Amino acid sequence: MKKCLILPLALLATGVFAQSNHVLIQPGDSKADIIRKAANVVPSPRQLRWQELELTAFAHFGMNTFTNREWGTGKEDPRTFNPDQLDARQWVRVLKEAGFKQLIITAKHHDGFCLWPSAYTEHSVKNSPYKGDVVKAVADACHEYGVGFGVYLSPWDRNNPDYGDSEKYNTYFMNQLTELLTHYGRVDEVWFDGANGEGPNGRKPVYDFNAWYALIRKLQPAAVIAIMGPDVRWVGTESGYGRTTEWSVIPADANMLKKIADNSQKDAAYAPAGDKTAEDLGSRDKILAAQGLVWYPAEADVSIRPGWFYHADQDSEVKSVDKLMDIYFSSVGRNCTLLMNIPPNTHGLISDSDVTRLRAWALARNAIFAHNLAAHAHVTASSGQHAAAVLDDKYETYYLSGDTTATLQFTLAKPTAFNVLLLQEEITVGQRIESFVLEYKDGDDWKEITRGTTVGYKRLLRFPSVTAGEVRLRILSSRTEPTLAAFGLYAAPGAE
Repeated sequence: MKKCLILPLALLATGVFAQSNHVLIQPGDSKADIIRKAANVVPSPRQLRWQELELTAFAHFGMNTFTNREWGTGKEDPRTFNPDQLDARQWVRVLKEAGFKQLIITAKHHDGFCLWPSAYTEHSVKNSPYKGDVVKAVADACHEYGVGFGVYLSPWDRNNPDYGDSEKYNTYFMNQLTELLTHYGRVDEVWFDGANGEGPNGRKPVYDFNAWYALIRKLQPAAVIAIMGPDVRWVGTESGYGRTTEWSVIPADANMLKKIADNSQKDAAYAPAGDKTAEDLGSRDKILAAQGLVWYPAEADVSIRPGWFYHADQDSEVKSVDKLMDIYFSSVGRNCTLLMNIPPNTHGLISDSDVTRLRAWALARNAIFAHNLAAHAHVTASSGQHAAAVLDDKYETYYLSGDTTATLQFTLAKPTAFNVLLLQEEITVGQRIESFVLEYKDGDDWKEITRGTTVGYKRLLRFPSVTAGEVRLRILSSRTEPTLAAFGLYAAPGAE
């Protein structure tokens, strides 16, 4: 993506803005050096594309849909799988209309049943009454409608007799992964979890993640690898809620750094290790103690229903619009991408109850964000350049401050009521903002409306409605000169 801001030649000449999605910390680096390095770690092109999706859908569909379970045993009869009206185009149409830009299908869950006619097992759709290829149907629909396509392949396989034998099972897994990466066109995301049970021999296999990652990079180099993967990390819960302070730049584990060094600091296929679910991952205290830093953004996952697979008795328990909106503000609005599961039913369709709720949620989001109330404001900045870029509705243009703090002041055409703030940093330059406050002018005084910490790709904050003609955003602390690609004020209907 070409950026419209032209950086000062002096900065380019000094190499201050030389950037990568990882950086090593040298023994002689000062605290200031480390903070500035952190401020200039940026996403890879595949990570940027993933972040810009904002909403990705998960479709848990398979044997469990028909046995009314969440986890299968691997002993199910393939004839149990029989969706009589399967229409992947309906899935994708519904999801696209609701604002989702990518769909991940559970190609194989823990029971080992494959939704494609794999050549390496009989436990698949080829021995079911359906006979078709669900993965192909989903891939074709995604490609037809311009929606990203992803696959989930469970590392745990309760059907495979070699599970527990690391060498044999890793070969089997690589064979199946190759099928998924070569038979269905472009794959945009490969999603792994860490599920690992005992095999028939009483042992747990050791997954060869590095070989899996290398295969994905070879066959589908544009695909992000999540959650047990080098591109995207799990936020830490299945609630759909991100941290109130969410850094995309976090300390790199020792094995990450070794992989980076071994690959001459290219785009390495390292295996992430260590706890990534703690409340504080990327504060100054954390990064100052690191051996290196890496861009490793968070994905928040949740199901629209209590379960991950479809259960008829949960048709009345689809999350409300208010709940979905709260999740949206607390995931996408907290520098995460939201992965929401919408499980197809036994007919192979997204159920009416889910369709109705998704449409209502999309309408509610549009009612808030269709019109930026600050769009025609006059904006000035305390320092830096291109302050007006924050209102031009173009993410690729941005304001760059001349200092680590900044004040942007907005004069609206007339006093206006609003209750939502939107901020976006230009993350292709780095994530930098550490704290900010929004204020409005009341007579001769400035009064606080709300405040926050990190911004990242997107920050959304709700607050009691304020009517004002002048507002200002004060960036209180940043790791280096902060950027801002977007500033928005919105009015959520019915909010007080």
